[in-house]
Amino acid sequence: MIKQIIRNFLLKLRQSRLRKMEPQMIYSYKHCGRIITDTRVSSSTVINNKENLELAENVFIGHYNFIESSNGISLGEGVQVTNYISILTHSSHISVRLYGREYRNAKDPIGYKKGKVTIGAYSFIGPHSTILPNTSIGKGCLVSAYSMLKGDYPDFSIISGNPAIVIGDTRSIDLEYLELNPTLKVYYDQWAK
Repeated sequence: MIKQIIRNFLLKLRQSRLRKMEPQMIYSYKHCGRIITDTRVSSSTVINNKENLELAENVFIGHYNFIESSNGISLGEGVQVTNYISILTHSSHISVRLYGREYRNAKDPIGYKKGKVTIGAYSFIGPHSTILPNTSIGKGCLVSAYSMLKGDYPDFSIISGNPAIVIGDTRSIDLEYLELNPTLKVYYDQWAK
């Protein structure tokens, strides 16, 4: 009887510890001393150089992401960053290969890439995507899973591939829903125009 009670207690303790390790969504995210009420960020997302990350209202950043914002990242209102995404504002892999062991001693190393990343309002970044430095994604864009983005992508682009290219326009998707639900057009036009 006592062995069973101890076994049950240990089982519940183990389950409790496992639940605490699970990623949690943090609502009303506190960013650089400011509470962003409608923004949600997973506890498993790593954000480096938070002071260089601009977060708007109603942003969603899911589980297991790496956001490296040393050179600035701007996420517009309503942006959705799903899971397992890397957003990078610097890239040193070329420099590391060129300099080898001397990389750490190099001042302003050749091959070192850096630049801001901007993601426009109400854009969606699909799982397992990578966004490289000097990338600008317009508003209302949809990035397919497993895409690698570098460069400029216009508003309402459907973006896919490695390297990522524009393969369509999200307004063609949205039009079907807006025609079936005309009352939504007022909300859509508030940000899309």
